[in-house]
Amino acid sequence: MALFLEFLLQQWILVAALLVAIGMLLFHETRKAGPALSPQQAIDLVNAEDGIFLDLRDGGEFKQGHIVDALHIPMAKLADRKSELDAYRDRPIILVCKMGQQAGAAAKQLRGDGFGKVYKMAGGMLEWRNLQLPTVAKK
Repeated sequence: MALFLEFLLQQWILVAALLVAIGMLLFHETRKAGPALSPQQAIDLVNAEDGIFLDLRDGGEFKQGHIVDALHIPMAKLADRKSELDAYRDRPIILVCKMGQQAGAAAKQLRGDGFGKVYKMAGGMLEWRNLQLPTVAKK
């Protein structure tokens, strides 16, 4: 422990730079994506406030298995098909992608267009399947 403290004292500039970089990264990540919900929190919110799940994955992945009654708009076509979401402008929209990575960019885009209750589902469909929650496959 004494060696660690000695290192911190001798390399205080490097330690300070590391802490600033970590702080900036955390600040940036929390601002860009907005709140993330666990699958159970997402289900509760959709049921309580009549929201929807918006699946952002491509067509092939959507057909292999998706959340029941999820609306499918691929991330690449979201800008062109936002009008389909107008009925949900004041209701919760839970964004779902494969692992929760694309949902952050989509959430920022929708918030910029005036959608108030936009959330991403943490872990995406990978987490949904890990929890063995029900899915529907299209033929």
